[in-house]
Amino acid sequence: MFWVHFATSSVDTWVFLPPLVTFVLAYFGAMAGVTGAFLLLPFQMSILGYVSPGVSATNFLYNIVAIPFTVWRYTKDGRMNWPLAGLITMGSLPGIFLGYLARVRLLTDPKSFKPFAGMVLLYLAWRMGRSIVSSKGDKKRQNSLPTSDDAIEYVQKGIKHMAYRFNGRVYSFDPRPLFVAALLVGLIGGAYGIGGGAILAPFCITVLRLPVHSVAGASLFGTFVSSIIGVLIYSAGFLSDPAQTRPDLALGILFGIGGLFGGYLGARTQKLVPELPIKIGLFLILLFVSLRYLAVLFF
Repeated sequence: MFWVHFATSSVDTWVFLPPLVTFVLAYFGAMAGVTGAFLLLPFQMSILGYVSPGVSATNFLYNIVAIPFTVWRYTKDGRMNWPLAGLITMGSLPGIFLGYLARVRLLTDPKSFKPFAGMVLLYLAWRMGRSIVSSKGDKKRQNSLPTSDDAIEYVQKGIKHMAYRFNGRVYSFDPRPLFVAALLVGLIGGAYGIGGGAILAPFCITVLRLPVHSVAGASLFGTFVSSIIGVLIYSAGFLSDPAQTRPDLALGILFGIGGLFGGYLGARTQKLVPELPIKIGLFLILLFVSLRYLAVLFF
């Protein structure tokens, strides 16, 4: 009765399992500015046995369904960083198509794709670990929570310099390195099946040293727009067999339903959780999954 078959992906599973998994991933991921899609892909490949290039497209579809309510919640709470979101989006989009080509031409075999995924995740874990160690001295920031009425207020916008006020402090950064990083992330995300938030959110937190509470919404918005482009490209099946690259609509929507509710609740409760526990939790998950995927190189 509750056991279902998904024709496009040839996946057989309990109907409640996909939304349950994504609810948990999105709840905790939304606090850090990610949807959990970077962990959903290993789940699909290793647990559900979905290994064709269409798994990346299904990941993108999950993002499209899961993100809107989360972004709306951050916007309502005044923690939606729109200039940062626009910068991330413009940088990510050009690389999506190149990432798609890499996926369907070079990374079709799971034996080659899993090490690639593992390296991406290990890099994220390394960046997050460095952030945790280097920021131990700033305990006030790590344990601070945004006030209920605090909203992001930009004080300077420009090609060479951006600055905004949040939670009683002014944060400034050079947008050019972020734009370049977003271009590269678009390529990686296009191949992996993520909008790039899983890489750009840690980049903003660790390299630009921006507080996670002010970055999460922008990262998720960039992921949402990139995922729309990703689904369109994979569905068209350029230079490949569309039957192998198109997403599994039913499975992707089912994933998205769980992510929609989990992400909304995560965004709503983020202001109640200090920055440090969010970082540590994300680091441990990244490290575990990356080492599991890299193990195929040795075993």
